[in-house]
This record gives sequence, C-alpha cells and structure tokens, in this order.
Amino acid sequence: MNDALFAAREKLKTVTPLKRDCGKICGARCCRSLDGEETGMLLFPGEEEEYRGRPGWKVLDTERGPLAVCPGTCERDGRPLACRMFPLLPVIREAGTAAETDLRAGTVCPLARQGIRAMDPAFVEAVKEAGALLAADPAQRAFLERLAAEQEELRQMKREWRGKHV
Repeated sequence: MNDALFAAREKLKTVTPLKRDCGKICGARCCRSLDGEETGMLLFPGEEEEYRGRPGWKVLDTERGPLAVCPGTCERDGRPLACRMFPLLPVIREAGTAAETDLRAGTVCPLARQGIRAMDPAFVEAVKEAGALLAADPAQRAFLERLAAEQEELRQMKREWRGKHV
C-alpha cells in the first residue's frame, strides 16, 4: 500500500457520515449484496492485495477494476477506502479537491438521496482531505479522474432521462 493510500485511509479511520452508526438507520444496506447479485466497492490502486484471500471477502475482476465484495460486517479499520468514503466521492477541481455525493450511492443509501448537507461536516471535510492526499499520487489521481468521468457520465444520463420524462 503506497503512502498516499495509507494516509487517505487513516484520514477516514474514525469519521463517519453521521455522528452515529448510519448503518443502524438503513439496516447496513451498503454492506450487503442484493439478492442474486454480488455487489461491492471498487478498490483503489494498491488495495487489492489486502482483500484477495482475506477470509469472508471476495475480489472480483471487473472491467472497471478489482471489486471487493464484503462478508456483510467488518471492523472499520479493515474497510476498503471506498467504503470509508461512502456515500461521498472526492473529485479533483481546478480550485482543489472537493467532496460530492457519489451518484451510484443513491439507489442504496438514504443519506445520498438527502445530499451532502445531511452528513457530518467533519466527514465531508475528511473525504475532501483524503482526496487531496490521493490526488498527489499519479496512480491514485488517475483512478479519481476515472471515477469523476463516470460521475459525469451518470449525471449526463440523468439529465437526458429527465428531459425525456418531464
């Protein structure tokens, strides 16, 4: 695990979207696959080795990269970076790194549907700071840029769908 990834994971070690366990509110929907599906979190560059072969975890090789499928419960210290950030995503802007709601999270997370203002400001700031740490590393920056491009594609699809169904 490289220094930027380690530092970003540490930044998000103790903060959560709410000041309490948000999983108790929604039944930990983000920690379980849907019936008949194996869903999970994309692993950041350098995380794959930590999860491949870990008891209860599965790493799927997908066209988007390695995807960690969790056993449904885990210690916060053992979570992949994407889990620690969920339902936010750090994005690189000209003025610096920002945190925004991950558009993929809306189908799973009630907080994502409420928006970033519903989340603990300390968590939002930690995601932003973790993003800045990642952006300083070329491999992590490329991964963040790819995620941002996917976000923009989803945003555009949403606009087009709304235009046809208004």
